[in-house]
Amino acid sequence: MNPFIFPKESNSLVKKHLSQKICQALEHLKTDSGFTLEKAIHSGLKNPDSAIGIYAGDAQSYQTFSPVFDPVILEYHGGVENLKHKSDIRELDLPVLDPEGKYILSTRIRIARNLKGFSFPCHMTLSQRSELEKKIITALSCLKGNHKGKYYSFEHADKKELKQLETKNFWFQKGDRFQDAAGINSDFPKCRGVYLSFDKQLMVWVNEEDHLRIISLEKTSDLSKVYNRLCQAILSLNQTLAFAWDKTYGHLTSCPTNIGTSMRAGVHIQLEKLEQKKEILFNITRACNLQIRGTCGEKTKIENAVFDISNRQRLGISESRIIQNLHAGLLAIIKAEKSI
Repeated sequence: MNPFIFPKESNSLVKKHLSQKICQALEHLKTDSGFTLEKAIHSGLKNPDSAIGIYAGDAQSYQTFSPVFDPVILEYHGGVENLKHKSDIRELDLPVLDPEGKYILSTRIRIARNLKGFSFPCHMTLSQRSELEKKIITALSCLKGNHKGKYYSFEHADKKELKQLETKNFWFQKGDRFQDAAGINSDFPKCRGVYLSFDKQLMVWVNEEDHLRIISLEKTSDLSKVYNRLCQAILSLNQTLAFAWDKTYGHLTSCPTNIGTSMRAGVHIQLEKLEQKKEILFNITRACNLQIRGTCGEKTKIENAVFDISNRQRLGISESRIIQNLHAGLLAIIKAEKSI
């Protein structure tokens, strides 16, 4: 009998794919760090409205609990049965999308990384978080040129500085109830912090949902420039940090929705005409494999006709191809907005 009872109203992917047979095969297994199936699905059990409902506690989770992770990943990412993920982090030279700044308000690209040899955030002790933070701070201190900056510890930084970070959206809050149930919020805000370059165009979140969230951003439509900055930072960090990687699933993350490139590249774009003709916008984004979010992110409303548009695909596609597809899609969207 399945010992894990999901709420009746739950429609999560983990509930769908965790059959009694699979559950019996996995319920007594542990990864080398002690992570269990029960811990992996706790968020899905506790939150009936979970869409996915499963988190990885370490890199090994994807192998140990593959009978449930694999079908969840297959359904979410689609068409990856015979996948061998290939990374392609190289600089690009694409035309500026909106040189006059009529439509695109800002561009933001982020990737997630977890360090090899460490448990992931939902399965870390405080001492492990501390060790990891120190290792990451050392690596960040080696960044050069425009990437040089300062690390702000949530525990030890000046309160006025932290308030400024929060006001300017350079800060990350304690995780939501889904992350909380998974254990990601444990010991918050200890051993958490933000690295911010002095020009405020490169940011690194430490010990959020993943060990690292590396973010490149600026208030322009120069997608290449924002992406190239990210590439440079990643290549620099690769010299001192080893990241969790799988030949099939690419970069491994806490949530299986982010594996592969772990990249979300997007813009805030104001589309006053297409807001009135959303079907045209939806058709373009579907055709270009893009997704639309609310002005302030997932599950928020569109305000002042400002849409958050980003890549939908992360697995089975390279980083450079994501950027090229996004560029082509945004050109089509701007063309449609002008033509109405």
